[in-house]
Amino acid sequence: MDTKPTAVLLMSCPDQRGLVARVADFVFRHNGNIVHSDHHTDGESATFLMRVEWELDGFAIPRDETAPAFAPLADSMRMQWQLHFSDRPQRVAILVSKYSHCLHDLLWRHNEGELRGEIVLVISNHPDLAPDVRRFSIPYHVFPVTSETKPTVEQEELQLLAKNQIDLVVLARYMQVLSADFVAHYPNRIINIHHSFLPAFSGARPYHQAHERGVKLIGATSHYVTAQLDEGPIIEQDVVRVSHRDMVDDLVRKGRDLERIVLARAVRLHLEHRILPYGIKTVVFD
Repeated sequence: MDTKPTAVLLMSCPDQRGLVARVADFVFRHNGNIVHSDHHTDGESATFLMRVEWELDGFAIPRDETAPAFAPLADSMRMQWQLHFSDRPQRVAILVSKYSHCLHDLLWRHNEGELRGEIVLVISNHPDLAPDVRRFSIPYHVFPVTSETKPTVEQEELQLLAKNQIDLVVLARYMQVLSADFVAHYPNRIINIHHSFLPAFSGARPYHQAHERGVKLIGATSHYVTAQLDEGPIIEQDVVRVSHRDMVDDLVRKGRDLERIVLARAVRLHLEHRILPYGIKTVVFD
């Protein structure tokens, strides 16, 4: 993980000549040293997408003045853009129900310094995992949810997230469907994980259905949450082979292993500002 502070620019705009040169020239003219640069052109939509990262040491523009200085160039290119700084870690909230595997993995990685963000709090609709979370000295908040109380509970959760200045919400097997109003408060800032059987094996027992059908691959998908259930822009996916020797418990074990890894990858990519959503998909700059 880099130790020197950097600025990260994520941008998308209509494809046109000279885009890379003009962005690089902006950094160069202000004594910036580019350490990472990647770009992609979507030929179908004629959209140009780019990620540029440069060192802040020696950069001539104070960080609070960088965005205003870049804005005229961005406007001239009809650009949608974000500017981030690597030494301003994002504040993360985890939402979880009773399944603990993804939660434990994120807490461990956070404790080991693998994730750039700061896990500020955990929210659950059950009290079961409170001792596990408090072992890491992280506040654990319980909001029981019923169909009647859900609108009120979501407003209380949103108030808690706002009070703690949360930048990213991670659903670590949170078994509640978020309302469109909740999602609208965090566009492309809520990450979910689920098994990749959807929609073929939907419902409460997907691994049993998969076993009955004799599947040869199982997988996991992490994506941003939108108002359309499980249809948000995909960030990360992976698969593992299974065979006729695997029982349902084996499929569950392998599936949970994948969920841990895929969710952690997605969270890390977001925290390092490597994901650029556009339309209904993403570009991931590795």
